[in-house]
Amino acid sequence: MLLLAVDTATPAVTVALHDGTSVVAESGQVDARRHGELLLPAVDRVLAEAGLKLDAVTDVVVGVGPGPYTGLRVGLVTAATFGSALSVPVHGLCTLDGLAYAAGRAGLEGPFAVATDARRKEVYWARYEDARTRVAGPAVDRPADIAEQLAGLPVVGAGAVLYPEAFPDARGPEHVSAGALAALAAERLAEGVELLPPSPLYLRRPDAQVPKNYKVVTPQ
Repeated sequence: MLLLAVDTATPAVTVALHDGTSVVAESGQVDARRHGELLLPAVDRVLAEAGLKLDAVTDVVVGVGPGPYTGLRVGLVTAATFGSALSVPVHGLCTLDGLAYAAGRAGLEGPFAVATDARRKEVYWARYEDARTRVAGPAVDRPADIAEQLAGLPVVGAGAVLYPEAFPDARGPEHVSAGALAALAAERLAEGVELLPPSPLYLRRPDAQVPKNYKVVTPQ
């Protein structure tokens, strides 16, 4: 097995290779505006670091969000393209699950929550019994609206850091890593767990909207 994992649902553009046992190579860069520009070079870097070619990949794993529309679709389209070109399966994983798993590997024990920046003064969030078990979410809300619900829990992710008044016990990591995503996928695949389809978890409509009313222009 050689998993290629990518995630662009957060400001982090992250890529990793996982051989079914451990992470072979990983790359990550935080830049909310350059997902499309950074992703493919990152794939090239991890392949070069591992001394492998793309045709060695047996599975593709992609973070399906939730995340902002523009960034999220970069990873999903890229993963789908690799899957089609290589004729390999493409698996989806909730990005928040990847963050929770990474937090667990860093020593955080449950229960806890994960929150990422959803813009518009909102967060994408989910609650976990432990690093592998999501019990609520994913959802999108204003921090003040869920502060009481998550009171007393550590909250992992950039969303917690952005809103300390709502989430006073903010923890790292702030952004998801493809290495954690790949490790979680490898674990679940080995257990025979069916992963998500590679379809986006937007949770709300994109910011860009088609105008509802067009001005009719008739020739004079």
